[in-house]
Amino acid sequence: MTTPSRPLDGRVVLVTGAGDGMGRGLCLDAAGKGATVVIAAPRDNAQTSVDLITERGGEARWIQCDVTNAEQVATCIAETISSYGALHAVVHNATSRLSSSPVPLIDVSDDDWADHVAVSLRAAYLLATTAHPHLAATKGRLVLMTSPAGMEGSTTLPAYSTMKGALRGFAKSLAIEWGPDGIGVACISPLSSSPALTRAYEKNPALEERLTSFIPLGRVGDPEHDIGPVVSFLIDPGSSYVTGQTIVVDGGRFTTL
Repeated sequence: MTTPSRPLDGRVVLVTGAGDGMGRGLCLDAAGKGATVVIAAPRDNAQTSVDLITERGGEARWIQCDVTNAEQVATCIAETISSYGALHAVVHNATSRLSSSPVPLIDVSDDDWADHVAVSLRAAYLLATTAHPHLAATKGRLVLMTSPAGMEGSTTLPAYSTMKGALRGFAKSLAIEWGPDGIGVACISPLSSSPALTRAYEKNPALEERLTSFIPLGRVGDPEHDIGPVVSFLIDPGSSYVTGQTIVVDGGRFTTL
């Protein structure tokens, strides 16, 4: 039986892109609420995330996985089912490593565009289609991380904004298609600290004050404590009537989204 402090007891959650930053914060919060967390990531920094979870008494494992590779995604999900017997939620947080690099669309190469598509969209497709029967069995959840850039566009990150916008359309379509299966699908649009933002602050010390001046709550969100609880809410059975929506978690920065 779950308790208010551990509402995710017994739930198995697969998270992509959780070697650091946002993904790590989401995993820490979910594990702290009782979820068993499986991190699908290509690099060994994911093991650091696992270690942090287990040091706090949570349960987690890392399965090395390139989420753009169909065979590796299938193997990752099969290993998850073999180890834990079920899959209750998939959180697709991974994005291209080029996502925070400002490049006008005219200068985006074919290879760079393909990388954005592969990590954001192809991976979402592979995860969804492979996980579908398992999520249907548990009346589970698919959560996709989007961005304000995907809703209002971006002149500096046009490839990134295109992918994030496409994920919203993907989520809406699946929410309709998978509703009869009892699967909820939703997006989260976060404003959160990250390694990339920290590097930007270091290059431009005035950036932090300028950014926070636009946020009614006066601060940039924390991945674990501000964004994580909203993801955990979406993978909690109590949110089962929420689907097809984008939840904006940004301290009030974008009140028109």
